[in-house]
Amino acid sequence: MGSALGIAGAFILVIFFSAVFRGESSQIVAYPSNIRPDVWVMQTGVANMHMATSFIWDWKADRIAAMSGVKLVTPILYSNTVVSAGNQESFAFIVGLLPGDERAGPWKMAKGRKIQRSGEIVIPDVLSRLTGVGVGDSITITGRAFNVVGLSAGTYSSANAVMFVPFSDLEDIMSSSGTYSFLLVDAEEGVDPVVLSENIRQEIDKVNALPTDKFIENDFSLAMQMGAEIILMMTIILSALAALIVGFTSYSLVSRKRRELAIAKAVGTRNASILLAVVFQSVILAMSGFLIAVLFAIFVIPFIPSLIPQLTLVVSVGDIVRVGLLALLVAVLGSLIPAHMVTRLDPATAFHV
Repeated sequence: MGSALGIAGAFILVIFFSAVFRGESSQIVAYPSNIRPDVWVMQTGVANMHMATSFIWDWKADRIAAMSGVKLVTPILYSNTVVSAGNQESFAFIVGLLPGDERAGPWKMAKGRKIQRSGEIVIPDVLSRLTGVGVGDSITITGRAFNVVGLSAGTYSSANAVMFVPFSDLEDIMSSSGTYSFLLVDAEEGVDPVVLSENIRQEIDKVNALPTDKFIENDFSLAMQMGAEIILMMTIILSALAALIVGFTSYSLVSRKRRELAIAKAVGTRNASILLAVVFQSVILAMSGFLIAVLFAIFVIPFIPSLIPQLTLVVSVGDIVRVGLLALLVAVLGSLIPAHMVTRLDPATAFHV
């Protein structure tokens, strides 16, 4: 039982860190996933939002708004920068909103209100709990103080927090008069976003236009790539640990049962049958650990964010299936040395005193 729990611990860590990685990657694209215009328009050469910089002349927004099939164009400014909240500094995505812009603003408020005038800011509710900065307090962006008037829900990840400020304030900070960062384009009913994207790219010089699903896919892929090597390394290390536990357990059993196995070989039991028994034992051990890890993923992981709100955890079926296949591989690898011992076991040792 102890060995199964040790293996389960290794697999639990694999599933947990995969859930953290996938959850944070999903939360990084929370803004485009919730705003969801039909088409995103940005500077040519840019194809995503995360860690990107884009500038589009304001007159291009007017030309796109006049195109056939376009219902609404909502410009935003966007900046990646470090903000100071309380005694902490953190990386944030800052979205600058035009006056009266509800389309591109926070999609759910936890407390307070949305921005209405210069010098105001809406920050994530999780960031408020972590820093102690709430409605009525101030937060600093590149040396400029903003008054917190609202807390938004679903806009925080440990990699970045999404904050909303007036367009004019962010325009001053970025010195970007006459330009936008992204254009959120809503199509008229019945217009295919893919076709509309192509039309925008053809008619408007030096812009890129992508349907929202493709834009989000690009952002998510970039986020996944940024941490894929770390997760892969951790998976290899923890899998090796699980293989060592399986191997040591099987090795110990074979060592303790040398006499019984020798007798079995002496009475004619084939090596293949004994080997099968050793491998089967390793498979049962590894899969027991895997099942414990699955139960943890189902019944424990969903409740962790309520205790640690800064974590976003997403467990996918694909990740669990991969861990299951990994458990089988670990079982086979862990049984190799014990199996080799069995093949070299001399039946005559059964009769030694």
